[in-house]
Parts: sequence; structure tokens; C-alpha cells
Amino acid sequence: MVQMNTYVMQPFTTHPLLRQADVQTMLSRHRPRDIAIGQREYPVLLDGGADRSGFDPAATVRLHGYYTPSLALFGRRGLVLVLHGWEGCSHSIYNLTTTDALIRAGYDVFRLNLRDHGPGLHVDPYALNRGFFAATLLDEVANAVDQVAALAGDRPFYIVGASLGGNLALRLALRHARQPIPQLRKVVASNPVLNPLRSAQALDRHPAYLRYFRGRWLRSLRAKQRLFPQLYDFAPLEAIPRTIPMTEWLIAHYGPNFGPFRNAEEYFAAYAVMDDAFARLTVSTVIVTAANDPVVPVADFRALAAHPLLSVHVHPTGGHVGYMGGLPLRHDLPRLLMAVLLADDPNVSDSRLNNPGQ
Repeated sequence: MVQMNTYVMQPFTTHPLLRQADVQTMLSRHRPRDIAIGQREYPVLLDGGADRSGFDPAATVRLHGYYTPSLALFGRRGLVLVLHGWEGCSHSIYNLTTTDALIRAGYDVFRLNLRDHGPGLHVDPYALNRGFFAATLLDEVANAVDQVAALAGDRPFYIVGASLGGNLALRLALRHARQPIPQLRKVVASNPVLNPLRSAQALDRHPAYLRYFRGRWLRSLRAKQRLFPQLYDFAPLEAIPRTIPMTEWLIAHYGPNFGPFRNAEEYFAAYAVMDDAFARLTVSTVIVTAANDPVVPVADFRALAAHPLLSVHVHPTGGHVGYMGGLPLRHDLPRLLMAVLLADDPNVSDSRLNNPGQ
């Protein structure tokens, strides 16, 4: 059993009408009007190192992201890297609300876009690399993270990720043991995918989520094909109704992009974080999740082996990266994440940890 709550975190609660998992998940797309990011974000292009996707081994991976400086004039707390989930991006609502809370509290923020992900504001994300996205391509993310960490200088550096971004954040925490990330103080993952196969199975069983994510995935693959028609023909995927068979088809037809996997089960296992995966953890790592997450089973977290640097907070509700409080409707995920980060600051009172906006 994992170590629970190394410090007190106020449990997430909400209006009784909002507690249901699907309600929490769907309402998370609500965009507040008072986000302070505005014109304070600056696009940055990053070098992801050698392309290991198999389509262009002589090329260098290019990833992009957005840097937003703190609103504080003095006493900046550090730099936070924010990682989005599958088919999300730097400008997903949960990333915008989290960034807004962080810059108001004195943190600088960098929101990194994974390969083939991004808002399309300053660059076409699908045009940056010939190979298409796979969750196993951790090296390019790690190379970009090292460059972002350098921006922190001698200040603390933190990594925050949600869903698949949470999975990547945890894998970066594990990688840190053998390839240290400069100034890394803490890693925080919200609703991270631990067992990708189980999460894919849950997704395929839920018609609404399946329709949403499959539609976004197909849109991304179509965009890739339009740019590189000589490399790709994804048309047969249009007739495959679920994500696991779609993954099987991609492995069978474009194996080099995924790696040496014979089937979807092997591919999903390659980026799973389960059981005793944290045995060699060397950085403080915190997981925030919900017992009623419809995509990431809570049993996956309870099966993790204990480690003194690992803490897991399981809230009774919150859905998948939801945590919508109200009424009036508000995003509480930033409060939960801020409580974890501010716990490192000796000048912050216990009451402030649960009310970081004060």
C-alpha cells in the first residue's frame, strides 16, 4: 500500500449535483472568464534530440511550448513545467486554469506540447516532425524538459502533469534517478494513467468518451496525412470503431513509429507505471486522483508498492481531471496542485495550503 498524505490536504468536495464522475469530467471543459494569462505567454521552440520514431532517424525532433512569467514582482518561487494529456495541449482548459493559479502565486510556468499536439497558434504542430506521436517516445520529452529546467537557473523546478501528461511526469520522475533533471524539487501527477491497457479498455467501453477521444485522434491523424501523404494512409482507421483495435492497426502498418511491439498490449505495457515501479524513486512525487475516475481505475493506485518519496491523495469524487466545485462553478484542480507545491515553502501557513488563492 502506498504512503498516503505526507501532509494534510483538504479533500475535494462539491455540490451534490456535481459529484457524479461523468458530470465532473464533462464540466471540466468550462472556461473561466478571469484567466490572467492573456498576452503574457511566449512561444518557444525546443530541441527534442534525435528522432526515435523510426520515420526520420537523421532528423532532430522539434517540440514547442509556451512560457508565462510570474505575476509577482519579487520572490519568485520557481519554475513549473506543465504537461497535458492525450489529444490535449498547452491551451487545454485544465492547463490554463492551473497556469493562471501558478503565476498569481509567484511561479513561472512552461507548458510543453507533445509531438503532434498544440493549439496551432504560432506553428502547425503536425508539421514539426515527420513521425507521428507515440506515448513511448519519452526521450524527446526528457530532452525538452532538460532545456526547460535550465530556465529555472538556481531556483526550484517542478513538473506537473495530468492524465497521459501525469504518466509522463511519473516516468520523468523515475528517469531522474539515472539521468537527473537540474533543480527538480517535486513531481505532481493528477489522474495519471498507470496501466494504459486498462485505461484504453475503460475508454472503449464508454461511448461518450470513446466518441470524443477517437474523434480527436482521427482529426490528428488526418492532419498528419495531409502534410505527409507520401508516408501515411490512415483511411482504414475510419472504419475501426475502438481505440485498441486502432492501435493494433497502427502497429501492424507503421511499426517503426511505435517500436518493436507485436501488438497493442506490448505497446501499452511499455509505458505503464505499476506495482513496484517506484522502487528507485529519488525525487518527491505526489499523485492526486479521484476514486470515481471513469478512465483511470482507482485500484491501480492502491496496488502501488510503498515508497517514502511517494504520496497518493485519493479524493472521493473529481472524475477524470475534473474537480469542479460549485455552485457557482469553479475549477478546484489548481487548488489541489497548489497545496502540494506550497507545502515546500516554510513561509506558507497550513491554512494557506488549502486556500492557495488567498
